[in-house]
Amino acid sequence: MLFNLLAPLADEFAVFNLFRYLTFRTGGATLTALLVAFVLGPRLIAWLKTKQKKGQPIRSDGPQSHLLTKQGTPTMGGFLILIGLVVSVLLWADLSSGYVWAVTTVTLGFGLIGFADDYLKVSKVNPKGVPGKLKLLLEIVVATGAVVWIVMLTTPDHSTALAIPFFKNLLIQLGWFFVPVAVFVIVGAGNAVNLTDGLDGLAIVPVMIAAGAFGIIVYLVGNFRFADYLQIHHVAGAGELAVFCGALVGAGLGFLWFNAPPAMVFMGDTGSLALGGALGAIAVAVKHELVLAIIGGLFVLETVSVVVQVISFKLTGKRVFRMAPLHHHFEQKGWSEPTVVIRFWIIAVVLALIGLSTLKLR
Repeated sequence: MLFNLLAPLADEFAVFNLFRYLTFRTGGATLTALLVAFVLGPRLIAWLKTKQKKGQPIRSDGPQSHLLTKQGTPTMGGFLILIGLVVSVLLWADLSSGYVWAVTTVTLGFGLIGFADDYLKVSKVNPKGVPGKLKLLLEIVVATGAVVWIVMLTTPDHSTALAIPFFKNLLIQLGWFFVPVAVFVIVGAGNAVNLTDGLDGLAIVPVMIAAGAFGIIVYLVGNFRFADYLQIHHVAGAGELAVFCGALVGAGLGFLWFNAPPAMVFMGDTGSLALGGALGAIAVAVKHELVLAIIGGLFVLETVSVVVQVISFKLTGKRVFRMAPLHHHFEQKGWSEPTVVIRFWIIAVVLALIGLSTLKLR
């Protein structure tokens, strides 16, 4: 909004020239989202507590310690992230950018699906929530609409192509088969972050790390000169998503203030599905779908641990891990919750650095 209103006045008032700089608006988006979360956080948490007398239902088949330490903690804290994110994006982004609207649509769409799941869990005091097949179907519908939108926004030579990291400008043309591939990326990212969100602060920091890494990527991909220098594909207009990434980092930091151990609020599916879907949509928009699997490798590991556990138990009756997802396995081995969380954060940082290295190692 500020860009659309003030940037045209830059020729008359030099100070407004700042709003033409993507880096300035990204910084402004980060700080705005952070401040919104700080201001609204206490009020939102207090309101959630009045509405959720018993807090988020704790899985009976999870770690027994959680029944004592996490009982009564309210969920749906993802609202705090989404409010800060959306307000900041509307304020600082170029609202004529289709990429911004497409990614925001996925974020809010997945957030609504997550809210329905959280609401059923809290109102029915049942940890199952929305039936899995129905939730997956709704996610696919939202993701498909966003992918078609992104394809229409992107130039024909890139629109339905899959980029291969570590190779200069290598794009594999998939035709319309690209749509289900991209939908899988978005839906998979949403559910992978959802599976990771099991300990205080475990999911939000890797999400911020991934958002920060993609903030760099979208800025470079959206700038023709930098893209040409690095010999990566240029996606015109996608650089505006740097503002979205900055807002996501700021909103995440604000949420972490209240989610740090011991958590005052959980993000719930309202937050985890929305954040994962946002990362997936950003990766699709800038043709870095495979790089997301590297930068978000922690989420991939958590998901794979669940898949392996289920397959192994159904086929052999034996479990590979003491408990899935993977973070619970290490809890069962005797690691304290802060130890698991901080070590997983370290892994997320390393994976993000490896993902960023693909920009130059070609």
